[in-house]
Formats: sequence, C-alpha cells, structure tokens
Amino acid sequence: MTSALPAIPAVPVLDVRPVVDRGRRPAKAVPGETFQVTATVFGEGHGAVGANVVLVGPGGRGGPWTPMRELSPGSDRWGAPVTPDAEGRWTYTVEAWADPVTEWRRAAEIKVPAGLDTGLVLEEGALLHERAVSAAPDGAARQILRAAADALQDDLKSPAARLAAALTPEVAAVLARYPLRERVSRSDTFPLLVERRRALFGSWYEFFPRSEGAVVREGVAPVSGTFRSAAKRLPAVAEMGFDVVYLPPVHPIGATFRKGPNNSLSAGPHDVGVPWAIGSPEGGHDAV
Repeated sequence: MTSALPAIPAVPVLDVRPVVDRGRRPAKAVPGETFQVTATVFGEGHGAVGANVVLVGPGGRGGPWTPMRELSPGSDRWGAPVTPDAEGRWTYTVEAWADPVTEWRRAAEIKVPAGLDTGLVLEEGALLHERAVSAAPDGAARQILRAAADALQDDLKSPAARLAAALTPEVAAVLARYPLRERVSRSDTFPLLVERRRALFGSWYEFFPRSEGAVVREGVAPVSGTFRSAAKRLPAVAEMGFDVVYLPPVHPIGATFRKGPNNSLSAGPHDVGVPWAIGSPEGGHDAV
C-alpha cells in the first residue's frame, strides 16, 4: 500500500524565511535587533487571508504576537518585523488563517453602494462582528465591535450609514489586533539564537601571546611571553579601536613539518611548531 499524502491546509504557509539549513541550524540575532520574517500565504479562490508571527523566548516565554502584511499586492508574500528582547534560544512560527471579516468588508463596499443584496450583506456583517466580540479579550475592544454589530442591524438608519459604522478606523484597529480567525494553519517551528550584542559586530585584532612580553637576548635561550605579560598590551589594542582579541593556538603544536625560529625548516624539540596547525596529542586551539 502507498502511504497517504499529507493533508494540504486550507491556508498553506510556504517558504518561511529566514531559515538556515532547513531549520536544522538557528537563524541569529541580538537583543533589540529587528529582522523580517516572511512567508508565502494564500487561500482558496478569492477569499481573504491573514497571517502573523509568533515568537517564543527562552524557557517557553511567549513573545510578541506580530501581524503580517502582504508585502506587494497580489504577490501572496507576507512579512512582519520582529524584535527579540533577550539573549537565549528562541523559536518562531508563522500562523495563517481565513479572514472572513476582511472578505466581507470587500464585498460590502461593492454591494451596498450598488444596492445589491443589501439586507443580507449587512446581516452577515452583523453576525461576523458578533463572533469577533468573543475573540477580543478586553472590554474596550468588545464594546467597539458590539457597537458595530448593533449599527449593522439598525433598520432605522440607511444602508450606507449602517455600513459606515462598521468601517471606522476604530473598528479596523480592533480587528487588526484581535482578528476573527478561521481554519488556522501553522508553519514548522524554526530556531532562533539570540546572542550577546558583541556578536553582531566588532573590530578584531590578531594577538600572539607568545610574542607579547617575550625576552630575547643574545647567547641566552629566549623566553616566550605569557598571558600575564600579553595582558599589558590590551589597553593599547583598545586605544586603536579594537574590541575583540582573537588568539592562535598557544600550546606546542604539531609533530611533522614543523618550523623553527625565524620560519626556518629545522625545528628542535622545544620549538612551538606551526602557529596555524590544528593541534597534536599535547593540545591545540582549546588547550592551554
């Protein structure tokens, strides 16, 4: 038997970005850095759809619920800027849904002025706004939506006035914040690593601890610098505008093809070896 094909959601969410290695590795940001999450979102026929980004912070802490908008009319490409506020491991998911209120508004703005099915259109709008009341968690938002539903059912007003009461900026703002969502679908959940702010930028200085504070005298075996002697160089490095110091391996390195003093091809047993080799049984980059 062949396996059943996966069900296609009513509102597919495709090609979410940014995604690194299909989500096997995290996208990266720093606290306070704003970046855009985008996705392709579309519905059936000419029905209106909506989308949002859900950020979840370290420890499962809920982040902001961020509405998305279509980046270019008719492109089905949606996006929203998001801003993590703390270091740690985050995730983000794109949600999409059928938006019956927006679909109704589009139809009503055409049919009511034309006198087409006016009573039916206004009654449909009233029922949708009544349903949206339950999706609004605060009293002020519910009051605005309830007033719009009541106005749509007010037979004492003209159809144009009833419709206008439901198309105010106040009603639109509440619906943008608390949309009536149907047939919600979700993308995969993708990782986001929020690192310290220094990870975003920095001027790096290559630093050889063995050279800083080394003592070389004729007829005397040279003495390499140490971390303690090299630390005396750090203020001068900072004054030049550098804020990150990176080090080559400092442990004795390598067993073959080693070099001696002044880049000579003859190395003795006490020479340190090639500074860019990756190590030996004695150690390497992570051995001090």
